[in-house]
Amino acid sequence: MGTIVTRKRLDGTIGYTAQIVIKRKGKNTHREAKTFDRAQAAKAWMAKRETEIREKGPEGPVIDPPLSDVIDQYIKESEKEIGRTKAQVLRTIKTYDIAGKRCSQIESDTITDFAKQLDMQPQTRGNYLSHLASIFAVARPMWKYPLDYAAMKDAQTVLRRLGIISKSKERDRRPTLDELDKLMSHFQDRQKRRKKSAQMCRLIAFAIFSTRRQEEITRLAWSDFEEEHKRVMVRDMKHPGQKDGNDTWCDLPEPAVQIIKTMPRSGELIFPYSADAISAAFTRACAFLEIKDLHFHDLRHEGVSWLFETGYNIPHAAAVSGHRSWTSLKRYTQVRQRGDKYAGWKWLDVVTTS
Repeated sequence: MGTIVTRKRLDGTIGYTAQIVIKRKGKNTHREAKTFDRAQAAKAWMAKRETEIREKGPEGPVIDPPLSDVIDQYIKESEKEIGRTKAQVLRTIKTYDIAGKRCSQIESDTITDFAKQLDMQPQTRGNYLSHLASIFAVARPMWKYPLDYAAMKDAQTVLRRLGIISKSKERDRRPTLDELDKLMSHFQDRQKRRKKSAQMCRLIAFAIFSTRRQEEITRLAWSDFEEEHKRVMVRDMKHPGQKDGNDTWCDLPEPAVQIIKTMPRSGELIFPYSADAISAAFTRACAFLEIKDLHFHDLRHEGVSWLFETGYNIPHAAAVSGHRSWTSLKRYTQVRQRGDKYAGWKWLDVVTTS
């Protein structure tokens, strides 16, 4: 009923995979596998499971689905909102050969082969494996599928050491005042022609002075704005280990407060626009104005840099940006420029005047 397969991992170590297969009427009705670093441990586990199966029977019918089905089940049963990027990545993974393999067939070399097939930068490959690893982390404890999380960790270690995957690089792109002037002029003209279009001038300025992400901006509610305390509750703030329910009070610098006060109280939201619409408008404007490699999210980096340039310390800046870890803010303490680059900026009067 059970066998032990010895395989050499890519990092040179030996793995011992204990496999148990039950056949009834010539068909596999149950399959499970587990990998160990020692042969003795693999034998002990297999003996224990064979005894349990003889006495109690396997827990249910076939539980070795293809990875594509596990991905679908993960998406269906997850009560946490799956972000657009992760959803897109998981859909893309389903187009590769690895998605057609059954859980027990996926080992560390299977994962490394998949990573090598990804025609993209090491940082992007790393993100793909990180999203896929979340499937591996829950498959066995949640559904008893023989998807080996240890194999994923082994593969990530090897791929990282070989430089095939890597962590995302921190962007340090900041808009120049000339670039911002071009954008503000462009959107001011658009606002005159299309009065119901998103107020991009105010959105751009608010993103800088509040340091808020575009999706956070579109969730800000009037009921969460406290003008007297110069702060706002940011709902579901992005965090590596938590998204939904991560509600955080964030301080607002004076320019951000004044921009909010110019917005009409016509509904529940302060900025009643979609994040997709804001991103698309900003991207199109940059292309039209020939502004290279500038993303809307870079305005957050610009805003945090501005805080330090104008004398904020790490705790005060964190109270605005919402960073839980001060470590990530240390790179801003080395800013070379000092003083307020927006002092006398003509567009500040425009966006803070009703």
